[in-house]
Amino acid sequence: MSMINKEINDFSVQAYQNGEFKTITKNDIMKEWSLFFFYPADFTFVCPTELEDLQNKYPEFLKAGCEVYSVSTDSHFVHKAWHDYSERIGKIAYPMLADPAHVLCKDFGVLIESDGMAERGSFIVNPEGKIVVYEINAGNVGRNADELFRRLQACQFVAEHGDQVCPAKWQPGAETLKPSLDLVGML
Repeated sequence: MSMINKEINDFSVQAYQNGEFKTITKNDIMKEWSLFFFYPADFTFVCPTELEDLQNKYPEFLKAGCEVYSVSTDSHFVHKAWHDYSERIGKIAYPMLADPAHVLCKDFGVLIESDGMAERGSFIVNPEGKIVVYEINAGNVGRNADELFRRLQACQFVAEHGDQVCPAKWQPGAETLKPSLDLVGML
């Protein structure tokens, strides 16, 4: 079953960000774009490379009006310990959400029941709280923050210009398509 246009459920989870613990709720994510970036576990191997890549792109996500939330089933205490221990993770400024009760993992459909961990899932959520893009990777395949950002930009463009669509590899400023009878069979 597709997750596209699924409204995420209410939630309240603990997070670690900028040396502080805080609570993040569904209400906090409404009215802005969000990227939920699920990963299996802290203190692992592919995960720190992905989270660092995402941190390198984080200022651009913020400038585009999108908050980034990394999510694992580790506690907020473990997130802090990893942040303090790892040079790569120590750079992270976005909220690291703790989901030990699997509330978010179940809602987004990424819980690996047998392990109690999350799949490597990326979800772009629009300001109405609905999933507009998602992708789930095998645990041994890392993701690319540049591509996630490009997808965010395409989603934002389409949300603003509902009569146009973005073709493959679309970048801001590039030509879009306006679906019409004239285009049928011409591409």
